[in-house]
Amino acid sequence: MKHNIYLIIITLLFVVSCTQQKKETITQTDNPVVEAPFKYWAWYGAGANVADSIHRNQFKKYASAGIDAVLIDTRADADYLSKVAPLAIKEGLEVHAWMFTMNRPGDTIALKHPDWYMVSRSGKSCFDDRPYVDYYQWLSPSHPEARKHIWSLVEGLAKVEGIKSVHLDYIRYPDVFLPVGLLPKYNLVQNEELPDFDFDYSMASVDKFKKLFGKDITQAEVPAIDIEWKQFRLNEIKALVDGAYDIAHKHGKDLTAAVFPYPEMADHMVRQRWDKWNIDAVLPMIYNNFYNEGLDWVEFATKQGLTDLKAKQTQLHTGLYLPEMTDDELSKAIAIVKKTGASGVAFFDIQESHFEVIKASH
Repeated sequence: MKHNIYLIIITLLFVVSCTQQKKETITQTDNPVVEAPFKYWAWYGAGANVADSIHRNQFKKYASAGIDAVLIDTRADADYLSKVAPLAIKEGLEVHAWMFTMNRPGDTIALKHPDWYMVSRSGKSCFDDRPYVDYYQWLSPSHPEARKHIWSLVEGLAKVEGIKSVHLDYIRYPDVFLPVGLLPKYNLVQNEELPDFDFDYSMASVDKFKKLFGKDITQAEVPAIDIEWKQFRLNEIKALVDGAYDIAHKHGKDLTAAVFPYPEMADHMVRQRWDKWNIDAVLPMIYNNFYNEGLDWVEFATKQGLTDLKAKQTQLHTGLYLPEMTDDELSKAIAIVKKTGASGVAFFDIQESHFEVIKASH
């Protein structure tokens, strides 16, 4: 009799155990984790006076090649975006409002306020003496009114119905160091931080730094080795981005940005530490030819950025510069980016033959 009781108890325990395992299996499979599909992006430099038919044809071309998202150059004009965005959405494209942020060439409101602009260590204001190229007109993130102006532009774009994100470009300081591949174009040697390319020594920035740290940076013998001065500028950009993030999210939109290849490099070259920002997605411009690098560097820079973002929810989509890429190189580059675990790949200036390559890479 005892033997039969033990047998019944063991049988019951076995049934309960199997039932529990089955429940756990059901729980695990009923709600599987769905990974987001690898996304394809294209920056679209839409012209100001372009006919709708031209926009539509371009958007159709993107969609047929398997592009998922288009970053439309809005010039921070919400009315313009409201007219062009529906044309892209109709073709099934996700729309992101691309805007120049700190660099505001020809900004009619900002140009009324010369004190809003960044100033170099050599005393040259971006208002009328621009570094590198004539369209470099950089506003100071330390000037409260300049900052409010930028946030107002973000808000205008964020209010446009149907778009996915406001996309910040030039969200940094002017290039302290150019990519090495571009130096010959400007006949420059940059082995140190040169006064003409070291910003921001505007009154707004210098005074704010002095209040925070009790130092007049204009009197520093070697400002480049003052760690607080460097961190101050990194924090000024972060504050502007974080404010833009709050504005975008208030209107139900994401915030995305085009950034330099990976945070440590961006910090060194343009005072930009994007792994510290509140932001939904970054598109690092891993333009290997600008740096005289091969495709192996695309893998390295992408992985470095992913490592730096490991503790955050921010997505990373690798940006590629296509004009100097062959079809074979593009095919290999896309495969490399997919292999890294990045969330997507973004294309700047797609050449005609590249559309078939992009389509075939899906």
